Amino acid sequence: MSVLEAIKDNIRLLYETDPDIHVNVLIKSPRRMNLTNLPVTIKGVYPHMFQIEERSGRIPRQFTHLYSDVITKDIEILELSCSIDQNIEQKRGKKISDGKKD
Repeated sequence: MSVLEAIKDNIRLLYETDPDIHVNVLIKSPRRMNLTNLPVTIKGVYPHMFQIEERSGRIPRQFTHLYSDVITKDIEILELSCSIDQNIEQKRGKKISDGKKD
């Protein structure tokens, strides 16, 4: 299972069991956005992206993110951050060890 597939599975599991999560968001363009420990709700999980809704203001705002945004750390799901980092490191370690065997 690839890292991206693991991220999809973990987000889908959160969506199905407890969609209220916390995120850190760092987006540089088109509008700079830096949010920390923001409570959001996962509203939808799709093949290539997922949708979240934040309600910190008077009007709820919805955002869509690609699963790859989690890998690039444009969005960090705090409930998953440790498991994703460990999974990435394991994959990197496996590629390095596989490369040495060849």
